[in-house]
Amino acid sequence: MNIYQKRSIFRRRNESSVYRMFLWVVLILGAIWLIRSVQVGDVKPLFQPTATPTRFALSYANEGDALFTAGKLEDSKSEDGTVTSPGAITAFRQAAEVDPNNAKVWADLARIQTYSTALLVNQEDILVRLDEAVASAEKAVEVNPDDSYAHAVHAFALDWSASYISDNRDRQALLTKSEQEAVRALQLDNANALALAFYAEVLVDQQKWTQAQQYIDQALGLDPTLMDVHRVHAYVLESLGEYALAIEAYDRAIAITPNLTFLYLRAGAGYRRLASESPNEDIQRQLYETSLEYFAQTARINEQLGVRDPVPYLSIARTYSQMGEFFIAIRNVQKTLEFQPENPVFYGELGVLYHKNRNYETGILALKCAVRGCTAEESCDGRGGCGTNDTPAEVKGLALSASTIYYYDVYASELAALSTAKKNYCEEALAIAGEIEASEYDADPNIAADITVVRTICAGVNADPSAGGDVTATPEAGATPTATP
Repeated sequence: MNIYQKRSIFRRRNESSVYRMFLWVVLILGAIWLIRSVQVGDVKPLFQPTATPTRFALSYANEGDALFTAGKLEDSKSEDGTVTSPGAITAFRQAAEVDPNNAKVWADLARIQTYSTALLVNQEDILVRLDEAVASAEKAVEVNPDDSYAHAVHAFALDWSASYISDNRDRQALLTKSEQEAVRALQLDNANALALAFYAEVLVDQQKWTQAQQYIDQALGLDPTLMDVHRVHAYVLESLGEYALAIEAYDRAIAITPNLTFLYLRAGAGYRRLASESPNEDIQRQLYETSLEYFAQTARINEQLGVRDPVPYLSIARTYSQMGEFFIAIRNVQKTLEFQPENPVFYGELGVLYHKNRNYETGILALKCAVRGCTAEESCDGRGGCGTNDTPAEVKGLALSASTIYYYDVYASELAALSTAKKNYCEEALAIAGEIEASEYDADPNIAADITVVRTICAGVNADPSAGGDVTATPEAGATPTATP
């Protein structure tokens, strides 16, 4: 009997599968490729944190809006210039980098850049910032030509830029362009209150006061919740000589955005204007003190925000100067130099105050820094000595312009008046006198009279070295930057 051995149905076959071997080869090669890619950085390991977290443009824009409302337009910096916290301008720049095709972001950036010039002192810095604002507004219009808001802000930036153009023909050309942008904004949206307000501002600068009043009234009727509308309303009232009503309009703007310091500066300047025109000494004193309260509030807001802004102290100095309290005014200008020791405008203001306080020798040192520039060591002499909070700094002189002519005039007058046989400053005094006469600013009769005195004194000193001059009076009303109250 034949007995056959049973085959196990669960026994594995010894032969290898070709498909299984192929799969293993593929997996091995894939693993080698993955390891190699991780090593060279082409493939990132799982769960590795992102090096730089990505933020949306809306996030930056919201941050910029909050910073603007809080009054932080510029970056906060430490004494060594390190940025400690960004301002609204930086936030909107970052938003524009993330979303360069967002017209509103570019327009918001341009609006804040334009407003920020009200907190700058040096005209060169103002012009640079206004150029940046116009460029941002142009980008907004380029991105969306049918955006009413973009055209309105473009009109705003152009209008403020026009105020710094000395040539009347060029200025009118830029105002015309600004008006065209405002009209285009209203064509796209005739209910745009911001466009109506900015158009009213342009009309004021074109001396079309009746039309300006009509357009700002429309803007107030459409949206009285906008700070810009009340600010322009105040500007229209100022142009009509209604300074008390203008202050009320600024106060309404302040109530909407209580941390925007340039509004306090304008309101304070309004009180100072009322004080200078008041015939009653008691009322005049009260108005000056109210003006100082607004400027002091600006300084307090800046201190709370960590903003190192010299403008409020300069405004305080100018108020005390009008009150005839020159020593306190000098102390406040010296405070501005703690913030910006290289700013020639502050040396010019300080030199004029030294002149009014009859400290002519120190006045010459300060005015030299403003007009010709000075070394770091000379800058300390120009500010009456460097204290513990002062930093010596090289100063670059200011070019002759409508906003600096007063510094040139006073400097030339003092140099001539203090010239003697031992110290003859007439060479420099006559050089400055020649620059003034060769400019378009010698048409001012007060300045022309000062230059005549300078030449007369120096002619006498040079003819008779033993003769000396007496300090002559200089005009009390000089050209000052309109952007800084």
